[in-house]
Order: sequence, then structure tokens, then C-alpha cells
Amino acid sequence: MYMQLARWCYAHRRPVVVVWIATVVLAGVAVALVGSDFTGNPEAPESESRDGFAVLEEHFDGLGAGPTGSIVFQADQGVTDPEVQAAMEELFAQTDEIPFVEVTSPYSPQAFGQIAEQGELAGQVAYARVEVGEEVGFSESGEIGVEILDRAEELEAEIDGLRIEVGGEVLAGFEPPESELIGLAFAVVVLIVSFGSVLAMGLPIAVAVAGVGLGIMLTNLASNVMGMPDFALQIGAMIGLGVGIDYALFIVTRFREYLHSGHDPEVATMAAIDTAGRAVVFAGITVVVSLLGLLLIGLEFVAGLGVAAAITVAVTMVASTTLLPALLGFARLKVEVTRWRGLVAAGCISVALLGAGLGIPALLLGVPAALAVLVVGSFIPVLKREVPRRAQKPVRESGWYRWSHLIQRRPWPFAIGGSLLLLVLALPLLGIRLGFSDEGNYPEESTTRQAYDLLSDGFGPGFNGPFVVVAEVEGPEGFAAFQQVIEAVSADPGVASATPAIPNDVDAPEAALARVVPTSAPQDEETEALINRLRGEVIPAAVGDGGPDVHVTGFVAVSVDFSDYLAGRSFVFFGVVLAMSFVLLMAVFRSLLVPLKAVVLNMLSIAGAYGIVVAVFQWGWLGDLTGIEPAPIEPFIPMMMFAIVFGLSMDYEVFLLSRIKEEYERTGDARNSVADGLAATARVISAAAAIMVVVFGSFLLEDGRIVKVFGAGLGMAVLLDATLVRMLLVPATMELLGERNWWIPGWIDRRLPALHVEGAPDHEAQLAAAEARVRADRGEEPDDVREPVGVS
Repeated sequence: MYMQLARWCYAHRRPVVVVWIATVVLAGVAVALVGSDFTGNPEAPESESRDGFAVLEEHFDGLGAGPTGSIVFQADQGVTDPEVQAAMEELFAQTDEIPFVEVTSPYSPQAFGQIAEQGELAGQVAYARVEVGEEVGFSESGEIGVEILDRAEELEAEIDGLRIEVGGEVLAGFEPPESELIGLAFAVVVLIVSFGSVLAMGLPIAVAVAGVGLGIMLTNLASNVMGMPDFALQIGAMIGLGVGIDYALFIVTRFREYLHSGHDPEVATMAAIDTAGRAVVFAGITVVVSLLGLLLIGLEFVAGLGVAAAITVAVTMVASTTLLPALLGFARLKVEVTRWRGLVAAGCISVALLGAGLGIPALLLGVPAALAVLVVGSFIPVLKREVPRRAQKPVRESGWYRWSHLIQRRPWPFAIGGSLLLLVLALPLLGIRLGFSDEGNYPEESTTRQAYDLLSDGFGPGFNGPFVVVAEVEGPEGFAAFQQVIEAVSADPGVASATPAIPNDVDAPEAALARVVPTSAPQDEETEALINRLRGEVIPAAVGDGGPDVHVTGFVAVSVDFSDYLAGRSFVFFGVVLAMSFVLLMAVFRSLLVPLKAVVLNMLSIAGAYGIVVAVFQWGWLGDLTGIEPAPIEPFIPMMMFAIVFGLSMDYEVFLLSRIKEEYERTGDARNSVADGLAATARVISAAAAIMVVVFGSFLLEDGRIVKVFGAGLGMAVLLDATLVRMLLVPATMELLGERNWWIPGWIDRRLPALHVEGAPDHEAQLAAAEARVRADRGEEPDDVREPVGVS
């Protein structure tokens, strides 16, 4: 099937490219017409916070249940100055007129404690609560925030001493990611160094960009039918670029190997898709299935993130197996030819991409420079010359072959040393704390962060994350009992303040609520402890027997419940992914120990990456260098990283071990087959890993903390997997196990399905038949010898 698909795409390359272009254009038009509808906050799982929201919806028209922002302002002359008050009340009124937006002004009778009364900023700082209804999409709410800020800047210019900031994630504008351009810039360099060919470099990047572009558009459309977090596009772009370039890189590498063996470009394309293409589909489906497994968690926020990433991976996988064969049909033997003008132009493009990603306009001159080099280079003999090809050493003369034998001579020290290093890196994982970071992690120059800091300075850090205590009550007696609960809550040392109890109906109350402000910030461990203490000790003691059913809710409480919910399901998810990986690898390699070893080593590398993430993002190590402030790790990140990294590591695993097994079956030499397999694949695996590390690592330059965590975590996981695991622990453990690597009990072997991820069983026969057909079509004799293409 794979050969037939490759042959069809190769033969119909123009229609295939046209269909891809048309699909991308149509998807873009659909996005322009339909738009997107991302969400910024996780929904509450089945928990106390969810029950509290239900009470708010039923009795208070959702007051306090929707996403909340704030307009925070400071006036040196005092917030009650007539000029300041008149201007701010006008701003609040204009904001309140926006559909589905409700503003509680600090000047209104309903306000409680919205003007600072203590400290140096007493009377100078105040805030208005801005509640955005669920009917407003995330992009629209960001536009509302921009609209408020624009008007605020006008007021600041009109009134001396007035400062206005817009707070809350719901009102924070979304900035499209640019860091992927930095990753592309470095990918250009890595691919040219690896391939020595500009065209061979361009093919993986073109395929990855096409796949990621279409994947992002489809994700935008999908956000209208299921909830997806606002950062899903950035995560999809990050993962899609990494896997897209890697998938195409493996296929182009195989294509060139078959060219070097003397095969026709069409046959080389068919053979590459039947071998590397199979491995790409296997690895891609593994990643997609792992990500879609997040649907079983039962939370739309997590499921939406998994679906968004799965869409991009699936589209890049399809691009690698359909668009790439068509492009190879255009490139053919030219993939081996690089002229100096093309090399210089590629360097200029890389500089321009770097400039676009870093926001340095001067570097964008690389684009016209590249065009000038291509045009002028056609007339300058030096630039028209071909770049000399690098001579390829025999496998057993390569440095990787010698490296493998170095490890295999002393397998125990290397195996123990590598494992201990990964375990040391994983140690911080023992102290991981799951939770959501607050707006204090936004860039310091952003208005969201400025509003957060101003609230903390004027009122205390807890004002950035108040709770809502709510209950259904039965008449005045029930309301009085609720008031006693609020008095007990107010007496807790972790509570800074609490509003008086507010009934839904003064004459016949059926429900009541109060806002509680903690003394600590929303992301602090003390805040989580306070919520648990109020729920488990303070409120039950105050309610007694027969009292109202009181709920602690609000978005901080949701974060706690969300984290607890995922923590209880993470290990089940991990177990399912591990079991699936073990069974798949066992079916591929017909071995019991190889998949077991792969699962253990992959767990070590992922644990090491988790440990680094905890040290940097939770403990704040290297904070002065990275600008990252300590905060808990978002609870969905470990699950997402686990699903993605296991799928990526499967790709490297199959690529390396299939070569080792191929050599073992050909020679029966368990020792040299490891060295031969490592030497044959190390350069490609190193290049693929380097690209992924740079692409993922470039997202550390984004503003969003969650994207930074994903970028650092995935980048470190790939780095550890491609270095310590693939290049150190795999050869060491393979040497220790020897021929036992390929042992499997007969009864298991008979029951496993046959999975061929590096070529069909009759691959060589199909290859010979395809070569004969191509020769016949061109009028060549079967015995004619075709000169192999120069190697690189």
C-alpha cells in the first residue's frame, strides 16, 4: 500500500500539490468566515466548586461564576477626587454597556472593600470588577480588554497622576507566537549541515510548514465545536513543527540512501515511503492515539488541548506521506546538487527568519539579500559552481561506530552512570506541586501583570484571587446560620477579609453568598491549604448538624479541584500509554526484553525532563537568567508531555532498533549489529533531535508561562532521549543482554499481530519489480547498470 501511495503521489505530483494548496486556502477562508472560539479557563470537574457554581447560576444569575477581570487604577490625588471619579465612572459605564459584560464600580453602593483603606496607598488605589459572560469567546474578551485599555490611555493623558491597568487573564490580549520562526531559522542551519544540500533542507521545512499551517487552521475551526484552551495553537505549532520536520527528515534521508544505491528517483521515493514512511505513520498514530487518550479524562479543557495537538500531528503525518513524495517528484536528482548561490541564499533566509522571530527588523534584509544572491549568482561563476560533496566514510570507519564499541567494551559503568545521571535529574520530581500559576507570572511590562502588582500593593496579594462562599438557605433562619459560617471563615488567620453575607432575595432568601479574600496569592501553597482547611474544618464546624450545605467556589477553588482531579487520574493514563507502547514495540520487534527496556529507559528520560521542569519553573532555579518566577506546575502538563514524548521516542526507537535488528538478522552478530545500527542512524537521529530541541527551546522566548514549560520540558526530554538514552544506554544495555535482546516466548509470538514498520516482508521483491518497471518504461535493458548518485 505504501509503495502504491508513493508511486501515485509521485506520478500525480502536480495535482497533489494543487490539492494541498487549495486545501490550505479553503481552510484559511473558512477560518476567516467562521473564526475561532477558544477558552482561557479550565472548567470545574465534579467537585465542590462545581456545585457552588450551580448555586450561583440558579439563584444569582451566574454572579461570580463567570471569568472575572478588573480595571485597577491609582490616582495620586486620591481615587475620590471629583475629576478622577467622574472620568472613571464614565469608563465603567462604557464598559458595562458592552454585551454580556457586568461591571461593579468601587463607587457603587454594592461595592465592598474595592478602595484601598490601609497602607501607603490608602485612598489612592481602587478597582472595578469586570465579569464577562460565558457567551463571550476568548478572542472577543481579549478585544474588550484592548478596548478598555485604549480608552484608559486617553484618560491617563487627560488627567495628571492617573494610572489605569486592565487585569485578569480573560481581558488579556492574545499575541500570536513568533518563536517558531527562530526554530525554523536554526532548522535551516542544522539541515544544511546534516544533508549538505539546500534542496534536501527545503523539503522537510516546506512539508512541516504546510502541515502545521493546515493543522492550525483546522484547530481554529475545531475550537468552535469543543472547548480548547487559548494556548492550544502555540502548543500545536510547537509540536507540529518538531515532528513535521523530523518525519520528513527521516523520509528524505532514506530517499537519498536509495539514490546512492543506484535506484531511480521514483523507485527511491517508493522505497523511502515503504520504509521510513511506515515508521512515520506508526510513530504519528502512536502520538495521536496517546493524545486522544486525554478524552478519557472527562474534562473538555484537557481533551481540547489533546485534540488540538493531535490534529496538527495527524496533518503533518499526512503531509509527510503524500505531499513529500510529490515534491520529491519535482526534486528528483537535484536533491543532491547544491550551488554556492543557493547555499548563501539559504543562509540569508535563516538570518531573516531569526530577525522575524526576535523582532529585529534589520535582519529582515536577509530576504532581499537572498533574492539578490539568486539573481546575481546566475552571472557570477563562483556562485554558479556546485558545492563539493562530502565523502561518506564506511560505517565501520565512522566515529559513531567507534563510540558504540567504546561503550560496549565497558557496558556496566556506562549503563550505571547514565541511569544515575537521569535519576539525579529526576530528583526534583519528588517535590512537584500541581496547580495553576497566576497573573503574577505575566511579563512585567504587560498591563495584566501591572494590574496584578498594583492590586497586591494596594490591597494584599489575596485580592487577585478571592473565593466565593455560597449556599442554599431556607428563609431568614437559614440565612442567619450562613452569616455565622461567614463569621467563622473571617476568623481564620488565612483570611484577609470577607464581605457580609448577601442574600439572593432580602425578604425570602433562598441562597446567600460572600466573597472571601485570602492573605496569600492565588498560586501560593498557603492558599490551597486555606481552601482545604475551610472545606474540611472551619465550615463543617460552623455549620454543625442540619445547617446549610456550604460550598467554597471561585476560580482559585476550581484550580485546586482541577489539580486534584487530574492528579488522581494521571497514573492511570501513564499506565495505559506505557502498556500500549510495550505491546506495540513487542509486536514490531518480536522481542520481550527490547520493549521492556525501551519503556524503562523512556520513563527515565521523561522523569529527568520533569525534574528539570520542576527545578526551573517551580523552584525558580536560574530565575535571574531566564526571567522565570517560581510557580506550581499546571496539572495537565505532565500528562501532555508524557503522551507526546512517548510518541516521539517511539520514532527514534524504531529508527535505531530496526537497523540494529536488520544487521543482526543479516549477520547473526549481536555485538557488531549494535555498532552498525548506531553508526547508520546516529547522524540522522542527532540532526532530528537537534531540530526538535531548538524548535521546542525557542518557545522559551514566548511570554506565556505554559508555553515556556511545554517548550522546556519537551526540549529537555528529546535531548535526554537522543543523547543519554539512544547514544549511551541503548548500546550499553543491548551489549549486556546480547542475543537475549531478541528472545520472545513462542506462545506470545504466535498471538501478536505482525507490524512491519520498516518495510513490508516482500520489500526487496517489490523494489526490484518497481525498478524493472521503471527501466522498461524508459526503454532500458534490465542488465543496464545505473551509476549511483554521489554520496554526501
